[in-house]
Amino acid sequence: MENCSAQLARFGEWALNAFTDAHSAREDALRLSREVIRTSANSIRATHRGDLDQAKALLEGASGLVARIAERLADHPAIFHAGYVEDAHKEYVEANAALALTGGAALPGPEDLGVGAASYMNGLAEAASELRRYILDSLRRDDFSRCEDLLGIMDEVYALLVTVDFPDAITRGLRRNTDMLRGVLERTRGDLTLALRQRRLEERLARFQDPPAHGDEGS
Repeated sequence: MENCSAQLARFGEWALNAFTDAHSAREDALRLSREVIRTSANSIRATHRGDLDQAKALLEGASGLVARIAERLADHPAIFHAGYVEDAHKEYVEANAALALTGGAALPGPEDLGVGAASYMNGLAEAASELRRYILDSLRRDDFSRCEDLLGIMDEVYALLVTVDFPDAITRGLRRNTDMLRGVLERTRGDLTLALRQRRLEERLARFQDPPAHGDEGS
């Protein structure tokens, strides 16, 4: 029978190996998560610039990073569900949703992106808030073509999020992001309403100032 000293040595070696492997996996996941966040942020910037090809290319890179995190942490579920991995997933969802919503494409689902419910819903909330910037940029260009549609999307996302009534420990702070979206939505609604009224007023003034047609001069 193995004596106590031998058992302690064997168990200690096993624990040290397990800790070493977990530490290595954690460090890899931290590095990859930072890369996902950085790449997703750059994709969002490209989306706002209208450089959709660049935004898509960056998201393809982020997708590979997300897959590498899942593979690296397959044997470490506790690390996979740590906050920093979920933060990376949230940014990845936000970038994908922002590109889809502004480009009029189909919205990717959580299964498509390989993320959990909390990351997906929080990312969706932040993507809806990003639409405000897109709308304001469009208004500065006097482009009203999609503003009302995008405001409607913001409204629909908010209407969905307010139905989620679970503790923050489950939703990872979704209630706070929902409250923030409500404020962004109301400000955007006010800005767009004022801009539309201003445009209609300018159109009426322009019609009033136009000279009459030649055929109307004698009437």
